[in-house]
Amino acid sequence: MSLPHVLLGVLEARPMSGYELTQLFGASTRWVWSAPQSQIYPALKKMEENGLIQGEEQQRGTRMTRTVYTITDAGLSELKEWIGTPLPIPPSRDALEVQALYFDLVPAESARRVLKEFISEQEEALDHAEAHQARLLAKDTELLRERMTKRPPEQHDRMARLKAHVFAGHAAVARTRIAWAQEGLRLLDDEQAG
Repeated sequence: MSLPHVLLGVLEARPMSGYELTQLFGASTRWVWSAPQSQIYPALKKMEENGLIQGEEQQRGTRMTRTVYTITDAGLSELKEWIGTPLPIPPSRDALEVQALYFDLVPAESARRVLKEFISEQEEALDHAEAHQARLLAKDTELLRERMTKRPPEQHDRMARLKAHVFAGHAAVARTRIAWAQEGLRLLDDEQAG
């Protein structure tokens, strides 16, 4: 996945400034993508140079201006082409899996502490995913409401279900990770008992 495609997808809902995009991606670490300001602004500049978005200077207060970006027809075409293209699965780079691979090198209590913290994080991620899924199904998110203003009402349920399905997947992954970590705790308990 590339940051420009993520930005195009968000800008398809409504025009936004770089600051608004930074806030969205910075505050939404449990969303499907996160990115720091240091990546967003250069990406927006390059996307504008490539004709995928158009920036418009707007007055903000008496002395300040801001640039608000809008997706162009070329950007929408690029986004749609990318969405419909199968992508290779990225190589795995999971630090926790590496830790777990070497749990035999540390005392069981150290490994337990890592797994318990992971379970706690995954339970929080599960709660967030389920809550966001419910909000999408209720058509109660800002970006979805924005998108619905541009689409006929007969498409609204489909839009909400497809977007909620992504967060159902996040919830399923969190449940699986919790079960995996709990099994790791059981293995550590069995090891200590044996």
